[in-house]
Amino acid sequence: MPLHRPDRYFDRISAIDVGKDVIGAGYSCVLLDMDNTILSRQTHDVPRDVRAWLARACEAGVDLCIVSNNWHASPYEWGGKLGIPVVAKACKPLPHGFLRARAMMGASRSSTVVVGDQISTDILGAHLLGMAGYLVCPLATVDLKHTKVIRAFENALMGERQPETAMVESKRTQ
Repeated sequence: MPLHRPDRYFDRISAIDVGKDVIGAGYSCVLLDMDNTILSRQTHDVPRDVRAWLARACEAGVDLCIVSNNWHASPYEWGGKLGIPVVAKACKPLPHGFLRARAMMGASRSSTVVVGDQISTDILGAHLLGMAGYLVCPLATVDLKHTKVIRAFENALMGERQPETAMVESKRTQ
């Protein structure tokens, strides 16, 4: 698969079926992006459906780790609130943040999937290390100026490809 093409594309993390799309696909570790993947830039909170997905993953025995490019305290604060280990200052798509996270989790390349909202950081970084990468639509349209420019390019790369949606829309709540 090309480096810029996600292995799967979902409308949000709660559309990923933990049993089928994670465990059933052979993954026991999920490396999670933070901003606009699990934490909305608009509300500065983790939506209920995302919290529920994180809980289901943990209950199923999936190891989770936040891998963030942030250089401030926010990833550690959210990691603490959610009970998820964190690798910050990851400099994605460069390999060292992903490698640190995998080492922390004791995970192999083949047992790990990266989930994030950007091709240029999350998907490219995953694929550079031979890991799977699941792209999710951003939780909010609020974003950093440079990220908006990058998203326009990424949207062009995705073309007409549509995200997979959650089976039960009523479960998705903010």
